[in-house]
Formats: sequence, C-alpha cells, structure tokens
Amino acid sequence: MDSNALVLFVDIVEAGNLSSAARQLKMSRANISYHLAQLEKSLGQQLMRRTSRRVALTEVGERLYRHGRVVRDELMAARESVATFGRSLHGSVRLSVPTGFGHLVMSGWLIDFKRRYPDIALELLFDNRVDDLLHEEVDVAVRVMSEPPQQLVATELAPVRYVVCASVEYARSQAMPHTLEDLARVPLITAAVTGRELRVCAYRGEERHELSQRPTLASENFQFLREAILAGLGVGLVPDYVVDQDVAEGRVVTALDGWRLSVFGSRMFLLRMPGRFQTLATRTLIDFIVNQARDWREGLRVGSERA
Repeated sequence: MDSNALVLFVDIVEAGNLSSAARQLKMSRANISYHLAQLEKSLGQQLMRRTSRRVALTEVGERLYRHGRVVRDELMAARESVATFGRSLHGSVRLSVPTGFGHLVMSGWLIDFKRRYPDIALELLFDNRVDDLLHEEVDVAVRVMSEPPQQLVATELAPVRYVVCASVEYARSQAMPHTLEDLARVPLITAAVTGRELRVCAYRGEERHELSQRPTLASENFQFLREAILAGLGVGLVPDYVVDQDVAEGRVVTALDGWRLSVFGSRMFLLRMPGRFQTLATRTLIDFIVNQARDWREGLRVGSERA
C-alpha cells in the first residue's frame, strides 16, 4: 500500500470533504478524487461514500483511517525528529485566543514564549467566535464557554468570574447596584454579541437567575471597556481580570460581590482537534499555556485569600 495515498486518505477524512481537503493540501479537487479512487481500486474496497458536503466512511474505511492516522503521525514525527536534530526548537503554530483575555493576560505569556523559543513562528488570532473554530485551520484555540464542543479535545484552564464595577468617581456620585434588578437601571458597560440579546446568568448558593440586559455601551474590545469604566461612563460588567489591577490600586470598586456572574460562560478551555498530529512546537506551546494558566490561577487564589 502506498503510504502517501494512505496519508492523503487520512487528510481527506479529517478535512470532512474533498473540497476542504483540496484547499488545505493546496491540490485540485480532481487530483484529490483521482488519488482516492486509485487507493480504493488498489484495495478493491470502497472506503467512503461521497456527498457534496461530507464524506461518510464505510466500515473498511473506518478501520483503515484508524491505522492510517497512526502511520501518518509516525511519519510526521520521524520527519520532525530528523529535521530538528541538533537544532533549536522550530516550527509554526496558529493560535486563536479571546480578545479580552488574549490582550490583557495572555499577551505577556506569549511574548515570554517567543523569547524562550525564537525559532517557532507563532501566528496569533484574536477572536471570540466558537462556531467557526473548526474551519479556521488553527492548531490551538482558547475560548470562554460553559461547556466545550464535544467534537473537540478540551483542557480546562481556569474559571471565569464576571464582576459588577465602576470607577470610584462614578460610585461617589451615582447609585451603585445593590440587587440584580438594579442592573437594568444603570448605564451598563459590557461585552455583547452583535444582533443577540445579552443574557446574564447569576448564581448564589442554590439560587440561579437569568437576566436580559441592554447595555448602553458594548464592545468586544475589553481594553476599551476598561477605559470606559475608568472614565466614569457607567457600571461595568466585565471579567475580573479586566479590572483586577484597578481594584487593587483603588481606582475601581465592585458591587454585588455575593453573586457569581457569567455572560458568555464561566470556564476557559484550551481546544484542539482530535486526531490531528501535533508538532513538537504545538505540544510545547500547549504545555506552556497550561502551565501559565495554572500559575495565573494560583496567583488569583492567593490574592483572594490575602484580601
């Protein structure tokens, strides 16, 4: 059996259809289809049933895919081992991170990563979307959500806690929220998804409430939201990491601290596609992010206990 044809078959399966495989492999769809047909002819077996949108594996195709994935990964690992022998760690990784956490927290991590591994080419995307994650051809993604998609491999990095907050000047001149219902009566500054109603979940012990909010100022740029809060334009509803430093230094005060609030989810995950070969560069970045998140989470815990 031709190992190249086997690897191509695995790539087709993981791409989802012939057109996607052609784009990812930079080949024509006709060429992809020809090599697949030749592999099936050499085996005397149909490996997949092709439709315009997706491919469905036959039983034989499923068995071959499982074996082929092992062969593909071993071949790639062998090539990588030879290519990196006697050299510093190199390669390329495409990473997608949330706009807020990416800018305000992870930027420092990733700059440190590049200092440690200057020969790894890091392509960084700032994005909050989840539904298009499978089609972005990223190696690793970090996202905030309640539960990770079942089709992805997820590693939980940290809990995400939202806080109600305002500048000291605003709090001196305006009434701060004392109840959940008060959130509807203040100029609210928060993140929102265009075209969608903002839903806020609030938890306290066994209590759970879901609120509909209409922000007076909304943006996916969390640095802008922080500046708007500091400018006294209203009451912020943002992840705690956005204003932690400002709270510690006395520029911002919080309210409704007895409630645990969530807007887009209460957990942060590192996500990757199952079955996709991870280069040494990708594995190194994943380990680095997981370790940084652990240290960051521990720092928050210690700071909370001291407070």
